[in-house]
Amino acid sequence: MEEELKKDARTILIVDDEQPIVDILVYNLEKEGYNTITASDGLTAVNMALEKQPDLILLDIMLPKLDGLSVCKRIKNSLNVPIIMLTAKDSEIDKILGLELGADDYITKPFSVRELVARVKANLRKIEAITNVQVMNTKTQEESKKENKIIVGELELDLDKFEVKVRGEVIDLTLREFEVLKFLASQPEQVITRETLLEKVWGYEYYGDIRTVDVTVRRIREKIEKDTSIPRILMTKRGVGYYIATK
Repeated sequence: MEEELKKDARTILIVDDEQPIVDILVYNLEKEGYNTITASDGLTAVNMALEKQPDLILLDIMLPKLDGLSVCKRIKNSLNVPIIMLTAKDSEIDKILGLELGADDYITKPFSVRELVARVKANLRKIEAITNVQVMNTKTQEESKKENKIIVGELELDLDKFEVKVRGEVIDLTLREFEVLKFLASQPEQVITRETLLEKVWGYEYYGDIRTVDVTVRRIREKIEKDTSIPRILMTKRGVGYYIATK
């Protein structure tokens, strides 16, 4: 298998115990130019992810030996790799995005291959853009110190460290939560629609589910607001979207 991997291609780990789904994903992703490696149970998936360090993981929730949510958590403790969860139930979506798992995205079965490939490309583009920013920030750290912070009221984002402080206290956010907050804080008091957030932060225009945005915003609020029932920082414009308040 190793000899067959293309040198300059991104590698995707597919984790699913349904062989027909694995076959379809392998065929279509390789057709798009990606390398693929596969695992059919949770324990193998964790070991393979840590050993091979793929560029992205497609991870089913229902797996033998170790369920997908536990697999996601274990991998994210060691690797900063985009993980797209595959779920057969709408009811799992809050769990995927709401728990401290670090999952970057989800897609429900049955899914269209076109949609899944679009999600894969979007998540890989996003991680590539973040890596490029980190490299640039490292090179120009001294020159751009002032420009690499966003301060709005009690909220402070350090773009070099990917760190958020609220009232001086460091808040632990996932990478996706940080990106949402950064996008909103860079244009305070401006209401941003859910659709715009999906396009600019998640990276896809037509395939997104706005519940992804709502659940992520809810998680951010739980971390940065004193009282989530009366938010002071991350505000909702009912029926439109979200914005960062300056006062």
